[in-house]
Amino acid sequence: MDYEKIVMARVKWIKDLLAESGAKGVVLGMSGGKDSVLVGILCRMATPNVTGIIMPCQSKRNYGEDRDHGLLVCEQYDIKVLEADLTPAKEAMEKILEPLDESKTPMAYANINPRLRMITLYNYAQRKGYLVAGTGNRSEITMGYFTKWGDGACDFNPIGDLTATEVLELLYYLDCPRCIVEKAPSAGLFEGQTDEQDMGITYKELDTYLLTGDATKEVREKVDGAEKRAEHKRAMGRVFPK
Repeated sequence: MDYEKIVMARVKWIKDLLAESGAKGVVLGMSGGKDSVLVGILCRMATPNVTGIIMPCQSKRNYGEDRDHGLLVCEQYDIKVLEADLTPAKEAMEKILEPLDESKTPMAYANINPRLRMITLYNYAQRKGYLVAGTGNRSEITMGYFTKWGDGACDFNPIGDLTATEVLELLYYLDCPRCIVEKAPSAGLFEGQTDEQDMGITYKELDTYLLTGDATKEVREKVDGAEKRAEHKRAMGRVFPK
């Protein structure tokens, strides 16, 4: 891979988007994970007006390791960083929503977190005249491993065509702190959660299939099935066709 070419093409693309839209800068959720870090670096290379917002929401990991990594990256790459603790908002939403239905569906409540985060990002973006940068990679998007109208929402996404493996390679190229590139990927929705455990497939298996087409029958069926089931998540709401 020609890493410099890949990076500079994305930086130019972001600059062009900002000029075209008249936006003054970019805001993104700074989780301290690989994807948000790479997006933050690319955006900062395109404009000095970048804000990363750290948004803890109940999970202890959001207050500890992830927060520390988010602060570390923002300091290293000169990205403005803000913090907004969304735990009180999440708890208030739980109280409001629970009486609506007696069923207990853990993921329905876990998905409140990324939706609250997106509300926060768009509120800030509108007040500042910024665009919201997406941080989902191709691997996650293919598997539908994101929350619709949560972390799946954005104005632009500079890494949506890159697999998790390619994201990792670019982070090494950009000299990202090893503590970030070497930790297990996690959406931080709840304690002990990891991406690979949730998807039931390793990134190595998934990315090998996406990049080369090589996979076992089990992996192929799992990926193809997940991609088909998540088609609605990758599209805007359907409109009745004339």
